[in-house]
Amino acid sequence: MAEDQLDLGDDRSLLIVDDDEPFLRRLAKAMEKRGFEVEMADSVAAGKAIATARPPAYAVCDLRLEDGNGLDVVEVLRERRPDCRIVVLTGYGAIATAVAAVKIGATDYLSKPADAKDITIALLTPDDELPPPPDNPMSADRVRWEHIQRVYELCDRNVSETARRLNMHRRTLQRILAKRSPR
Repeated sequence: MAEDQLDLGDDRSLLIVDDDEPFLRRLAKAMEKRGFEVEMADSVAAGKAIATARPPAYAVCDLRLEDGNGLDVVEVLRERRPDCRIVVLTGYGAIATAVAAVKIGATDYLSKPADAKDITIALLTPDDELPPPPDNPMSADRVRWEHIQRVYELCDRNVSETARRLNMHRRTLQRILAKRSPR
């Protein structure tokens, strides 16, 4: 899909909800270049307010926000504008959250780091078509490392607790954590 021939329709409004300020600004700028009329929100509360007042035709929403779950914004969007095309982003992809996002009304679900091209394709791919595979998917080693890092952070950086929850030896986990992230 070439960028200069995007068919956004008459309503090009796009809501981006993400609490990562640099990512939010970069994505907003990239989507504006693609022809979208972007509104930004950095919290669930701000996202819900915009979704209620001015429901957009398109939305990109991070799953985990500082003040709650991005799926709450998806629910409001789906209620206020049933035809809204919604992509949910997350740094920690899991099958359960992907299923929950799609059941609530998300059009697609992408793992970060997703770029503007991937997001645009997800937003504009018709429901009866599968989007093309990503150009640069994360390697299996990277996905494993991301999962371990997520559990480690959720356990307040406690190695013993993380090892117990991941059902692995503590020393093995320490060696993994001491290494750089795989590509």
